[in-house]
Parts: sequence; structure tokens; C-alpha cells
Amino acid sequence: MSCSVLDEEQFRRCCQLLLQRSDQLGDGWSWEAVQGSEEGYLRKTALRSVPSDWGPLHDQEGFSFHPQTLCDSTGHEKEEQDPAASTGSDFLRAEEEDDGSCTGTNSSSLVVQYEYHILFSCSYGAPVLYFRAFTLEGKSLALEEMWSTIHPNYRLRLQNCPLNAISQQEHPLLGQPFFFLHPCRTEEFMGLMLQAAQDQGRPVNYVLSWLSVVGPVVGLDVPLQYCTPLHSAVSLNSTKPD
Repeated sequence: MSCSVLDEEQFRRCCQLLLQRSDQLGDGWSWEAVQGSEEGYLRKTALRSVPSDWGPLHDQEGFSFHPQTLCDSTGHEKEEQDPAASTGSDFLRAEEEDDGSCTGTNSSSLVVQYEYHILFSCSYGAPVLYFRAFTLEGKSLALEEMWSTIHPNYRLRLQNCPLNAISQQEHPLLGQPFFFLHPCRTEEFMGLMLQAAQDQGRPVNYVLSWLSVVGPVVGLDVPLQYCTPLHSAVSLNSTKPD
């Protein structure tokens, strides 16, 4: 088995460590067990502002407009970050030529409620990010509308992907329609990240490192505080259950 592939036991251990750090930071992650099953998934909800010049989504009915202010998971205002600086992979890196023209302090924006789930895929031996989004009025976003919430730089990269990296399918555990980021390239970019960590002698939490790459693509930022040294941090090869 490739060192960049997880098994379910390692996935759960990485999730446990992520949850411990999330509790310390108040970042809002929780573990949701599936009734009548031993399976479960990580879950988080967050509000996100989408600038009015990102796409046609803002022209449709049922959306609330607000002055553009981004908030973290606790509702506090935060500075907007260049999404290109949020990933460590060429696969998901936004165009470096971004001049910030997609955002502006005086532009209007809509607020979208996101729900994120992290599940384990036995087929790919990797975590998979499932998500859905609603307006504050409760209207769920269709696939075309969801594409309008993706930063234009990321959108171009994803739409050029042969598998059209964002798709919609039934949630494996809940049986409800969700969007998901296709995991076909996960082993490739995680192999590079894990090799770099090994060369530098750094411990790494596979799920957290993976999330820092794929999360920002769909508006899920990973606070830098997760990167501070943790005594409980583990490498992939040392991931064992208690």
C-alpha cells in the first residue's frame, strides 16, 4: 500500500486529533455517528460571504445581500486571505496573477450557510469532503449556483479538470444530495506533502494536511493555529488507535 493512502483506522485516529485541536480553538468540528452503524463523519457548519462579482448567483431571487464582511466560524470578522496562498499543491493552486479585483470593500455580497462533512472513502483510501450550502432564507444551492460561490481562480482550475472536480451525488451515509470534491488526485498531492514532511522530519496529521489543501477551494479555511506544534500530532505511519 502506498504511504499516501489511508486505512479507516488511521483516518479515525487523525480525525480524533483534529477534533481535539478544534475543541481547543473553538473551530466547530464535531464527530457525527450514524445511528445503527459504527460509521461516522466529521461535520462543521460556517457562514461565508460571496462577493457580488463572482458570478450570476447574485442575480437570482431568494438571496440576501450584505456589505462584504467575512466571518470565521465563531462569527467574528476576519481579514480576507488570498486563496492562492491557502494551498500547497499545484493541482489546487489558484492563478498567481490574481490582482484582488474579485473583491472590494465597497461591493455587495451574499451570505451562504455551508455544511461540511469529511468521510472516509474505502475505494480511494482517502478522506473525501462533502458539502452543501443554503441561503439564509433556507434555499439550497444547485450545482450551477454552487460553482458561482467558488473563487474565480479556483473555478477555472476545477472546471478544466477532466473529472470536473466538484460533483453532486447521494451522501454515502445519509442518503441525501451533497456536493463533493472528487478524490481522484488526493493520493498524488498527498504523496508530495507526506514526502516533504518526512524529508524534514516533521510529524503530520494526514486529514488536517489534506484539509488545508482542499478546504479553501470551497470556502473552508483552516486556521493557522492548527499548525502550531502539538504533542499529540502523529505521522501517517504512527497513526494508531488508543
